[in-house]
Amino acid sequence: MVNRIQSDFLVAAPSFASGAGRLLDWYGLYDLYNVSANGKQADAKAMFADWRLVGEDINDAMLEFESGQPLK
Repeated sequence: MVNRIQSDFLVAAPSFASGAGRLLDWYGLYDLYNVSANGKQADAKAMFADWRLVGEDINDAMLEFESGQPLK
């Protein structure tokens, strides 16, 4: 298994500090998500990431089949 790409890049990655900060953020100004220029670009990024993961899974399966041993 080589570099795994994340397919959840369009959602916020919360942390304890950001959760504590949201307690005082009554107007939702603190919310920051991974943004794109428009909806089509966001969809294209998400579809690319999804299909890349599918390709990596197929590649892992082929390597596992060729070696005869599980990779994980």
